[in-house]
Amino acid sequence: MVSRCRECDVRDDDWAEPDESEEDWRMYDFYSDTKTKPTPEMRQVVLDCGVGDEQKDEDPTTTELCSRVASLLGKEAAVFLPSGTMCNEIAINVHTRPGDEVICERSSHVVNFEAGGPSALSGVMINAMDGQYGIFDEDQLRTAIRPASRYAPKSALVCVEQTANMGGGSIWPLERLRAVSAVAKEAGLATHMDGARLMNAAVKTEVSAADHADGYDTVWIDFTKGLGAPVGAVLAGSNEFIAQAWRVKQRMGGAMRQSGIVASMCLYALEHHVDRLADDHALAADLGARIADLSLVERVLPVATNIVIFDMAAEAPAAAELARALAADDIQVGAFGERRVRVVTHLDVTPESGDVLMERLSHHLDA
Repeated sequence: MVSRCRECDVRDDDWAEPDESEEDWRMYDFYSDTKTKPTPEMRQVVLDCGVGDEQKDEDPTTTELCSRVASLLGKEAAVFLPSGTMCNEIAINVHTRPGDEVICERSSHVVNFEAGGPSALSGVMINAMDGQYGIFDEDQLRTAIRPASRYAPKSALVCVEQTANMGGGSIWPLERLRAVSAVAKEAGLATHMDGARLMNAAVKTEVSAADHADGYDTVWIDFTKGLGAPVGAVLAGSNEFIAQAWRVKQRMGGAMRQSGIVASMCLYALEHHVDRLADDHALAADLGARIADLSLVERVLPVATNIVIFDMAAEAPAAAELARALAADDIQVGAFGERRVRVVTHLDVTPESGDVLMERLSHHLDA
């Protein structure tokens, strides 16, 4: 139940309880765009979708989704997976051998949020570089690639993350992506793009997803973040890569069988929820500017897409303390470090939700 905080400078109607508590809760959940729930229209398409055995290539809805995503990303083929983390881990497994090394940025998802998957599942090491807002350059990569040596791990794969989540949703510039890819290819390394929020970058820059992914052997997009589907990500690459990815998918758990049930919602998201990502970007930009004006906020990372990350002054509450205080008003944000907070905009929050968030942040962070 949403708390009715009488200190809030909002109308009582803004706090009125809707018919379903679920709807009430999600209106103020800025923890992550993974918190989106499928819309009624998205749920409806499940009733009419064609299904079959995914393992036998008999699910027409999944086949259509994979074909469309492969085309969208400029690749030959694609495979449907339950999550983006599985996309990363399967790509790493196919591109490397035990004892190899993966080069990526220190704040990236594969380093911080996949439970040590690269080492546990593929037996590889991570060589993490310090970029700026989650982005490194070609000179850093050139320095990080190891010369051949019997004593050192073999540099085998370069991973980039578009957009860079913990960099504040920052967007890799096209020229930087291509320069990094060129250095990797010159050295004989494979390239992989974690495209969890690639469609955010495509919408913001008005550059196609395929152009962003050009030069990268493998790339995926997630449907459970800003696109609002409940399950699913699609990993794309060459025909040969996808054949190998299917083998690893089988090893890690197998097919999802009648996966059209969830693939239909991903298709709906692709058709109806891409352009609206611009709304999330606009709301995040507005929140970022307003948060920067709070007296106990020291810094807001540049807001490029739908993520706002800010650092608080020493006299402000600790990040975890602030998150707990906001949660008492049924407002969710993420604490990422002692004084760092993340706010994410998405399908289920509105400008009105943002006003409520800002009122409570002002209460705690405007001395």
